[in-house]
Amino acid sequence: MIDEFNGIIYLIIFIVHFAGYAFYAFRCVLATKEFVDQYGMGDGAAIITRFFGGIFFGSVLMALWIMFIRPQGLEGSWAFFNLIFLQNLGVFLVSLFANRQGSLGTNEKTSIEGYIAPGVLTILSAILCYGLADKIYLNL
Repeated sequence: MIDEFNGIIYLIIFIVHFAGYAFYAFRCVLATKEFVDQYGMGDGAAIITRFFGGIFFGSVLMALWIMFIRPQGLEGSWAFFNLIFLQNLGVFLVSLFANRQGSLGTNEKTSIEGYIAPGVLTILSAILCYGLADKIYLNL
């Protein structure tokens, strides 16, 4: 498996990245009440919080399938990795924009996690796209 990921570093980055996704999937889907309370969003945010958690959950399932089940492994999985990168980048940029645009959605419980986490995930997914390019872009 280490060779499949071009070494232990990229395997660790892959695991850390999707562990982060799994963490937010769990918090958004299964621990929704605690999640919305932590950030002072209120119970009305539960549906959209679960919606986004479902997206994280689907991405984790796809990552597990690529890692353990898919016969070709990483080979030709460029669309998945690029989508993950673009989602992370989009969330990061939108979070920065929202933070600069005023107070809509902010309260005393608002934290910098809303743009730090997607920023870190963007960097990790960019590293994966670059470091695994010989595998994921194979057969294009």
